Amino acid sequence: MASVMEDPTLERHFKGHKDVVSCADFNPNNKQLATGSFDKSLMIWNLAPKARAFRFVGHTDVITGVHFAPSGSLVASSSRDQTVRLWTPSIKGESTVFKAHTASVRSVQFSSDGQRLLTASDDKSVKVWAVERKKFLYSLSRHTNWVRCARFEMTICRGDFMKWHFSNHHLSVFGRFSPDGRLVASCGDDRTVRLWETSSRQCINIFTDYGGSATFVDFNSSGTCIASSGADNTLKIWDIRTNKLIQHYKVHSAGINCFSFHASGNYLISGSSDGTMKILDLLEGRLIYTLHGHKGPVLTVAFSREGDLFASGGADSQVLMWKTNFDSLDYRDLLRRHSKRVTPDPPPHLVDIYPRAPHQHQAQNGTVEINPSVADTQTGDPQVIEVGPVFSFPVSAEYCLV
Repeated sequence: MASVMEDPTLERHFKGHKDVVSCADFNPNNKQLATGSFDKSLMIWNLAPKARAFRFVGHTDVITGVHFAPSGSLVASSSRDQTVRLWTPSIKGESTVFKAHTASVRSVQFSSDGQRLLTASDDKSVKVWAVERKKFLYSLSRHTNWVRCARFEMTICRGDFMKWHFSNHHLSVFGRFSPDGRLVASCGDDRTVRLWETSSRQCINIFTDYGGSATFVDFNSSGTCIASSGADNTLKIWDIRTNKLIQHYKVHSAGINCFSFHASGNYLISGSSDGTMKILDLLEGRLIYTLHGHKGPVLTVAFSREGDLFASGGADSQVLMWKTNFDSLDYRDLLRRHSKRVTPDPPPHLVDIYPRAPHQHQAQNGTVEINPSVADTQTGDPQVIEVGPVFSFPVSAEYCLV
């Protein structure tokens, strides 16, 4: 597979935040990138050349998380000011405010049908909200310390018709995403990763074995595995069907702050306080790229929905956007190889993570180091339009029944 890979390249550099960049997410339409910062602002970067960027002001403290709705018509942000805001990512900049928690909100995510919001907080709880009704639904409260991250299961319905479209050796998936979000994963400073069943609202499994805070968690594209990262420099992948640890990576020299699965489920990118990003090949079970470009810790990394781009942000206030490139391998050949695997699911088998036996991966010599030249400009590029303060509609959990 390595013989047909092309290295990632730095595509663009966005300067506009005035403090640490803490979170990032691509619009599903692949035309915008949203980033949040310690400067309390949300930036919407339009990816068309020379397009203007928008700075949304409204939060009164650090922005910790950002996520686009599946429609791309809304973007949610979470903050240390204990609120979540829903924004229209245009020059109108309208927002709705959720008084979400009684302490800092660490993460926010839409469900795959866009109907619900999931939030995690330092008040030790995870909460679920109805988006259209702007109503608090229920809490998941078993963590014994700050909850750093919570994620819905976002799986593709196995019974749906799937069209696999080949164009320029790129694989796109067309199909309906599961609207149920049956599972939620969460992690935090109690050094646990918890798996929840949303219909019963019960914690159905706990994964421990962390030497420090569990910093980030997410499901792979098939919903069969969860990955979690830690302040102890490790990244672990668990098969939630068997509850077994199947991969364990220790390739960073400092805590891992975030990671993102590639759309295919075959790759994962991580960002660390060691100032680097690492790209893992999950099928081969190895580190393939180490990316430099940020000065200081990398706090956020995010693949675009199609996987052709990824973004990174960090303590240097910079936002970097990269072209993936290594995703341009011939998927026909990959599918042929995967079709030989034994699995209960119909082909193509792009969602299996191998090898199945638990084992630890250390950083290896021979991985590709990429050191792009990043211009450290002092002026905003592109032109930034200030939006706000804005008219908002407060919504509080205090006035809703659990």
